[in-house]
Amino acid sequence: MSTAAKRATRPVALALVALLVSGCAAADKHASATGSSSSAGAASASMSTGGMDMSSASGAGSASGGAASAGGTSPGGIKPVPMQVLGTATWQGMKITAQAMTAVPFVVYDGSTEKMVKPPGASSSLHLMVMLNDAYTDVPIPYAGVWATITKDGKVVFDERQWPMISRYMGPHYGNDVVLPGAGTYQLSLLISPPVSARHVEYADVWLKPHRVTFTFPWKPSS
Repeated sequence: MSTAAKRATRPVALALVALLVSGCAAADKHASATGSSSSAGAASASMSTGGMDMSSASGAGSASGGAASAGGTSPGGIKPVPMQVLGTATWQGMKITAQAMTAVPFVVYDGSTEKMVKPPGASSSLHLMVMLNDAYTDVPIPYAGVWATITKDGKVVFDERQWPMISRYMGPHYGNDVVLPGAGTYQLSLLISPPVSARHVEYADVWLKPHRVTFTFPWKPSS
């Protein structure tokens, strides 16, 4: 190619490069804006579920905000209970967390039929949730068994199975509604049975026998 021809094509090449750079910058800006929107949406969703406002789903009122909002009772005469951590422990890389929230109705499905379990009215104290999670990744651990025993002054006041549960707000956990006989200091004993399932190799040789943890917690009924 002659020198004159090279000089003639150089401005065109420069214009094409400028156009490509401009287009890439615009696309990158659009992608960045889309990512920011997704992050904001996730944060908003986290904030909206963090208050555990379950009134629209179960009629049980808000777990953490309900007690402060009205100070009354939710439909069914159940008083809202602020979310409360009763105790935490770690067993062979399994994080065990016991929490209390407002007693709620729930459905038990046995594979063919559904059974509605409703809190026993105003006498319900709390919904006991036991969360089993990987201590390193926080991934929920399913397929285990959990039995809860609550005592006060050496007397058993609650001794029942924790149902394996799924929840839009709390994710997989083990739960049941509990009635406590008033204010005081209680002992919660959880018997964790090993998860019965196939396992990836990182969970080999752990959680092979039942394990018990015990927490002491104060309780004061909602006024």
